[in-house]
Amino acid sequence: MDAKDTISDAAEQTKSQVEAAMRAAEGMLGPNPIVGLNKKDVLEAASTVLDQAVKQPALLGTHYMSFLKETAKALTGTSEVKPQKGDKRFTDDAWTKNPIYKAYMQTYLAGVESLQSWLDDMGLDHKNTERTRFLMSLVTDTFVATNTLLGNPAALKKLIETKGGSGVRGMQHMIDDMLHNNFMPSQVNKSNFEVGKNLANTPGSVVYRDEILELIQYTPSTPKVQQVPILVVPPQINKFYVFDLSEEKSMAKYLVDQGFQVFIISWRNPTPAQRDWGIIEYVHGIEGAAEAMSEITKCKKINIIGACSGGITVALGVEHLTKHCDIEVNTLTLMVSVLDVRGAEDTTIGHFSSKETIELAKLASQGKGILEGAEMGRIFAWLRPNDLIWNYWVNNYLMGNEPPSFDILYWNNDSTRLPAKLHTEFLDLFNTNPLVKHGEMILEDTPVDLAHVEVDSFIVGGVTDHITPWKGTYKTTQMLGGKSEYVLSYSGHIQAILSPPGNPKSSYFINDATPENPEEYLETATRVQGSWWDHWNKWLTERSGKEKAAPKTLGSKMHPAGENSPGTYVKEV
Repeated sequence: MDAKDTISDAAEQTKSQVEAAMRAAEGMLGPNPIVGLNKKDVLEAASTVLDQAVKQPALLGTHYMSFLKETAKALTGTSEVKPQKGDKRFTDDAWTKNPIYKAYMQTYLAGVESLQSWLDDMGLDHKNTERTRFLMSLVTDTFVATNTLLGNPAALKKLIETKGGSGVRGMQHMIDDMLHNNFMPSQVNKSNFEVGKNLANTPGSVVYRDEILELIQYTPSTPKVQQVPILVVPPQINKFYVFDLSEEKSMAKYLVDQGFQVFIISWRNPTPAQRDWGIIEYVHGIEGAAEAMSEITKCKKINIIGACSGGITVALGVEHLTKHCDIEVNTLTLMVSVLDVRGAEDTTIGHFSSKETIELAKLASQGKGILEGAEMGRIFAWLRPNDLIWNYWVNNYLMGNEPPSFDILYWNNDSTRLPAKLHTEFLDLFNTNPLVKHGEMILEDTPVDLAHVEVDSFIVGGVTDHITPWKGTYKTTQMLGGKSEYVLSYSGHIQAILSPPGNPKSSYFINDATPENPEEYLETATRVQGSWWDHWNKWLTERSGKEKAAPKTLGSKMHPAGENSPGTYVKEV
């Protein structure tokens, strides 16, 4: 099987391998929810459906008759309709063995199929088709029987087995979420985690702090270290410890154990008082951290790493950093970052992202001074309601179970805010796509031209990443001036970052060439079993100079070690 055949099966295989909790965590790094959903656009999509029903009654009638025929089959036990692979709503035995439940399931699925076929046959343009499809899926996903107690046989069984106990617990969970979680079902049991205890506990110290960030230096674990240090720039949309979760998932620990000098930025969680922080303020923050790191390590070169929106900020600031600091960027690693947003309009949020929507999103955050992380979370949840809402509705309320205890979900729900200025600038990047135009964007006094970034780069994408689609991340290889290596992780968005060695299901694609067409890259790519971290480790080691004795203490006289990792800013709410 060649790479192209393998990747065509990736989404289905990944869905069967990964729990709902991981699917839920696949979203919040992405920039998509910063656009938001405009009520007017949603209502226009609803109006389009009603308008087509009036204009094309014969088409509606045809699909309605098809639905009635399939309903008759379901009621007589002759229907062969089955749930799609991966649909966990109908896994209880009652859906196949109880004739009433089975008939309902088949009728419901036939109705959904008829609605989708009707939308496909309306003759709308692609954007309107996808908008109406999304709207219809919201309705059908919401009003499915499995979201009710009587319509969920597994919940009914548990209610009887627990003599009503599951119902009492479910009601307690619902009341708690109404009071403390904005009426949204909780995705994680937060009581089992604490940052600095069982999360973000790789040894290190804060060695630099300013208004916008803390810089954490991690304690070496090897007698010798690589000469050129690593600076990790996380996304502003999330807290930094996605790079330092539990011990077995910590990229920070992995890099330290490979002999690298590792520094990670921890962004401050902004409030309305920081409404005027924008891209240049964050770039200045990176420059301050890089200078401190350089002074501590006595090395004028740095290997810089950016993920998602942090990768965008790094790419924007590389030339500025080189011009304004006595520091040389040695290598550049970008993880799940899209610098060329062409094609982003062909996503769910893109179909609703009119100019009016973007302007309204700007006005909303400018009025508050911030964009709340919880607000971004709600927007994203409604883009994937089965995984991010109804899954937990059933688990927490109908079944009376505790929310899952999962470290990635805890991090995912430990939300941060975006200052209004940065939010506005990210929206402008999404709207105008300036990075594909050489030197058109000016960052303070420095034109941004990625073709002038002539260092070696390592670009990472994820096969099933729906937040920053891999073909979008691949475009970066054609934008940078240096030699790029592209690695395609056999996973989704967060899993593309968190890929520690040891998982027998992990694999990735590599290719010595980076042709212009991503499909051509795939046709000649080689699939490798294991973690791409090991491949990256070799790539970094070859470019990180000679080994030297590991420092006996952290920091320096100018930048003394202070508070232990994970610092103070990460704990701000």
